[in-house]
Amino acid sequence: MADTLSREVVVVAARTALLFVDVQNYNARPDGGGCKDRGQGGQRKYKYFFNRLDEICIPNMQRLQTACRKKGIEVLYTVIESLTKDGRDRSLDYKISGFNVPRGAWDARVLDAIKPLDDEMVFPKTSSSVFISTNIHYILGNLGVKYLIVCGLLSDQCISSTVRDACDLGYLVTLITDACATYSSERHETSLRHISGYCRRRSTEDFIVELGV
Repeated sequence: MADTLSREVVVVAARTALLFVDVQNYNARPDGGGCKDRGQGGQRKYKYFFNRLDEICIPNMQRLQTACRKKGIEVLYTVIESLTKDGRDRSLDYKISGFNVPRGAWDARVLDAIKPLDDEMVFPKTSSSVFISTNIHYILGNLGVKYLIVCGLLSDQCISSTVRDACDLGYLVTLITDACATYSSERHETSLRHISGYCRRRSTEDFIVELGV
């Protein structure tokens, strides 16, 4: 009898990568360039967002990072960052949205709380999905990665796009739900429902138990 195909497959550490999506100064710090709309609506939005980020997501990201490093799992990062100073290489969507993090800017740095090691790879991107504007698929192939663990920002934007594209490109995706954030609990939960068919979902604790760390 043929094996039953399923997304609910335990990862193999040697063929797994952990991907942090856009956890950077630009949008993960109150003084970042992406957090400028400080009107009444902005204050409500950012209060929820940074509370979740500081109290739940970043501690969980740190736990994931430590556990994956111990198991020899590749730890990778994406950041919103143009290849030019003026952002002329950005996608049309980013130009329309007004997103430009100039090459080498402070805003482009991965958040210090999950700072990459010297030999960990950071992919600058100018699209919602890292698979569209970088060579990450080629690199993951070179690394022999089949299982992709995804977390970061924002749940209903770059996380959703990355998960969908990774699934279509043949990766078995695990989304760490309590290491992702967006600007409201409703948006977060709606996003999880919409991408449930493209990945399996795990809490940080359950995934670390699965790794056996």
